[in-house]
Amino acid sequence: MREILIRGAGVVVTMDAARRELAGADVLLRGGEIVSLGKGLRTEGEVVEARGCVVTPGLVNTHHHLYQTLTRAVPGGQDALLFGWLKTLYPIWAKMGPEEIRVSALAGLAELALSGCTMSSDHLYMYPNGARLEDTIDAATEIGLRFHPTRGAMSIGESAGGLPPDALVEREAAILEDCIRVIDAFHDPHEGAMVRVCVAPCSPFSVSRELMRDAALLARDKGVMLHTHLAENDEDIAYSEAQFGCRPGQYAEDLGWTGADVWHAHCVKLDCSEIEVFARTGTGVAHCPCSNCRLGSGIAPVRAMRDAGVKVALGVDGSASNDAGALIAEARQAMLLQRVQNGADAMSAREALEIATLGGARVLGRPELGQIAPGKRADLALWDVSGLEAAGAWDPVAALVLCGMTRVKHLFVEGRQVVRDGALTTIDLGRTIAHQTRLARRLAA
Repeated sequence: MREILIRGAGVVVTMDAARRELAGADVLLRGGEIVSLGKGLRTEGEVVEARGCVVTPGLVNTHHHLYQTLTRAVPGGQDALLFGWLKTLYPIWAKMGPEEIRVSALAGLAELALSGCTMSSDHLYMYPNGARLEDTIDAATEIGLRFHPTRGAMSIGESAGGLPPDALVEREAAILEDCIRVIDAFHDPHEGAMVRVCVAPCSPFSVSRELMRDAALLARDKGVMLHTHLAENDEDIAYSEAQFGCRPGQYAEDLGWTGADVWHAHCVKLDCSEIEVFARTGTGVAHCPCSNCRLGSGIAPVRAMRDAGVKVALGVDGSASNDAGALIAEARQAMLLQRVQNGADAMSAREALEIATLGGARVLGRPELGQIAPGKRADLALWDVSGLEAAGAWDPVAALVLCGMTRVKHLFVEGRQVVRDGALTTIDLGRTIAHQTRLARRLAA
């Protein structure tokens, strides 16, 4: 088997049970696995010099809408709250097709990889003009990232009291049938899997109670995870109380949407009782700090969630509501927002980094990831802290978050190098950007 030795790292941030940080350490990779960690390791294979670098587990993105990478900074939606923003963008998204879905996924995943991300989920909940979930799976395979595509859906259009236009909704029977199709075709339940499919009705305001319940039953029958948006802003809470007579957390629990196989995006407006339910049931949360700021949704109670024992991870959310897709930036923003809300000691840089790595692996149910230790999968990010961004930093690990690092130097996924010296090794990024630009102009026209 091919070996790679990462040699002489400035610091290896293990995220192991003791949260050890090892100065001057080596990491030996073989066959997609971390086989050894220490000093003075040797190999007959490839050597990657890591002097001046901090080595971390790969970052994990637990919420995205990759198709939105084609609709950044759209006029009319730049200063709107969630519901108004959606109404502006829905008609544009309805004009997309398979080409747009695939190319936007390539661009979005490239941006994630360059920001240190080795594994990402994606919430694709609309399938206009023949688009299918595999358009995004093909893109992730080409980039080389570990991928958790979610088969999202919307079934209640405007004519039935929902938010999306009728042209973007699907029949609920067809939604469930396609969930079965993509799970059977692409889901890999084995350790080290590169693709795991999840079931993800878009939100309580775009699908019926029956679809939420049936999706949970289907996912558990198939042994896959569940995902949706929940309690994102005040409008979301008001809709739930008016339509369902309860808060979103209660609605989720009543329909089987809590448990270790469930994670919800945003959860900005969870109250104390809902946080307790999530902690008790092992339900995860994808915290999307930059998007929550961009849409004016509020500051999620991450400190309270973490203190209660809720599993919390990070998500960049869609690039039409962020409008960036750099995961390391989300770690910094998460830390800063908790300090704004709760004081300067509310979250350390190291805790933010833990949420971005180990936290994401736990939320997505991947115990073989999120740590640098023998037996774990070889998903690693190498950050050069010898340059301008961290110049003068006394603590190189904290500098990753506090100093606003933006780009990884090297990135390994399942032992394969996806980024080398700050550039993607798997695709022609310039060609992808040019293709993306042509498609965005065509949509704008």
